[in-house]
Amino acid sequence: MADFPGVLMLILILRNIAYWLIVTLSVPVFGTLAPLLLPFPRRFRHYVVSRWAFVLMWGLRHVIGLNYRVTGAENIPSTPSVIACKHQSGWETLTLQAMFPPQVWVAKKELMWIPFLGWGLACINSIMIDRKNKASANRQLLEQGRERVEKDGFWIVVFPEGTRMPAGKRGKYRPGAARLARELDIPLVPVAHNSGEFWPRNSFLKYPGEITVVIGPPIMPDGRGPEALTREVENWIEARQTEISGVGPFASAEDKARRAVAQPA
Repeated sequence: MADFPGVLMLILILRNIAYWLIVTLSVPVFGTLAPLLLPFPRRFRHYVVSRWAFVLMWGLRHVIGLNYRVTGAENIPSTPSVIACKHQSGWETLTLQAMFPPQVWVAKKELMWIPFLGWGLACINSIMIDRKNKASANRQLLEQGRERVEKDGFWIVVFPEGTRMPAGKRGKYRPGAARLARELDIPLVPVAHNSGEFWPRNSFLKYPGEITVVIGPPIMPDGRGPEALTREVENWIEARQTEISGVGPFASAEDKARRAVAQPA
């Protein structure tokens, strides 16, 4: 837990209780609504269900005091693309929906069995893959990804590391996003951010502050293999992570030290 003075910590806890009350009340509302929307067109379903993310973003901004700023928004292409995003918390799964056109996520199929959440994922036609079966997961990603892009015009969000990583840590970048972009010949858009410094993994508490998001220039496949594309995405994201990290209460000691050296008092 970050080092907050007693009174401020009490206020922070009360604000988080209020935020979690918003989450608790809104989940069954949108989760129950999701199955009722199945007869409607996908775009309409997606629009309605994604409003839940905006409700939670409102809570983060006005209850917790957690804001964000974006640089590189001019790099967002005008056509459907694959978003390759750093994954540190649940924050990015909410906020990417406000930054980019309508999108679907690549998620593990086990999430489908979670009440309310699974119904919402099904309603917006998320790409659900079997991560335990690599061959099956690759096939599901390519087949469902092609349908979402070419038939529905959705963008696709992929977290190349596959799971949330603590602030300051790097996971193994998997080639799924690059493979999909190459197969469909659409851009890869790298996204870096430092959300984990304010919304630590598996923590009840979210902390006030300003998250920095950097959207990179689109990377075209240009006939390159998935491994080469993945390296380029990883190099770009991790270079930006070094630049923007070290400011939040849950920044790693290494990032804080590096920033202190770069910006002496």
